[in-house]
Amino acid sequence: MEQDSLPTEIILTHPRRKLGKIKLDWIPQPGNYLDLEGKTYAVLERHHHYQYKVGGYRLHKVSVYVQTAQKPTEKSFIEGRWVLGDANCRFNANSEILRCAVNPEGPCEGCRFFESLELEE
Repeated sequence: MEQDSLPTEIILTHPRRKLGKIKLDWIPQPGNYLDLEGKTYAVLERHHHYQYKVGGYRLHKVSVYVQTAQKPTEKSFIEGRWVLGDANCRFNANSEILRCAVNPEGPCEGCRFFESLELEE
């Protein structure tokens, strides 16, 4: 295994099936997006698989559980991370995976449920 690449198994959550194995030069985090064979997937979970070698356990591969998704066009940077939608809205979930409870598909722009956080202060 090359130092800079990690064997990664991509597994679709619903319907549950393996999409393939690839080598990545980055470790996918839940909330990241992954392009595979012309389709975009949202990373939901990541599992590490270790193998014992002389001297101890070493990371052998990673399994990533994904769902089909479209890359969001609306993102906000808060507390050092990107979240979906407009983080200035009271209903924003502050999540990399879910935009909000009242309009999860978006868009935030022109949403009739938008309530600014500044009004609460």
